[in-house]
Amino acid sequence: MKRVLDIFAGVLVGLVAAAAIFLSARAPAGQPIELLPTVSPQPIVVYVLGAVQRPGVYALPPDSRVLDAVQAAGGFSEFAAIPEVNVAKRLEDGQQLEIPGSGELPTPAFVIGSGGLFLTPTPISGDPVNINTADLTLLDTLPGIGPTTAQRIIDYREANGPFQIVDDLLKVPGIGPATLDRLRLLVIVGDVSEPEP
Repeated sequence: MKRVLDIFAGVLVGLVAAAAIFLSARAPAGQPIELLPTVSPQPIVVYVLGAVQRPGVYALPPDSRVLDAVQAAGGFSEFAAIPEVNVAKRLEDGQQLEIPGSGELPTPAFVIGSGGLFLTPTPISGDPVNINTADLTLLDTLPGIGPTTAQRIIDYREANGPFQIVDDLLKVPGIGPATLDRLRLLVIVGDVSEPEP
């Protein structure tokens, strides 16, 4: 009987010890910590017009300056009165930024781009570029087209024949919808027999 009581006492002590270890090792009860998502600052939208290469509406980071807006609009045009512009001024959402200039400033012709913002693909000077006859040097002058993409345009038309519509530029590697939006009114697909000016 004493042996049964000793076994029972040992089992009881073991259970009490196990319960004490379990309770001490358990995480304390409390409220779970909830991590909130970080808030990304929303871009500001500004309307840039006047003596810039591509007047239009641009989405910029929240702490942007006038210089950032001018760069987004393709830079100053040759008519820009740069000394009159405070390029360090901070921009505000919804601001209209008019860059002063001398001479005749073109009236922009807006189209809605792939991002839903107004773009101005109207060339500042000169005739539209015929993508079926233009050489590498002329194609390289187009916004968003460097020498590599200009060569791809030439390679594409040599392999597939002349472009039928401007949207065929999307078939050229390296030209996406955003680049096409910038080019849409700057280029034409005229007759391949027409000499390029």
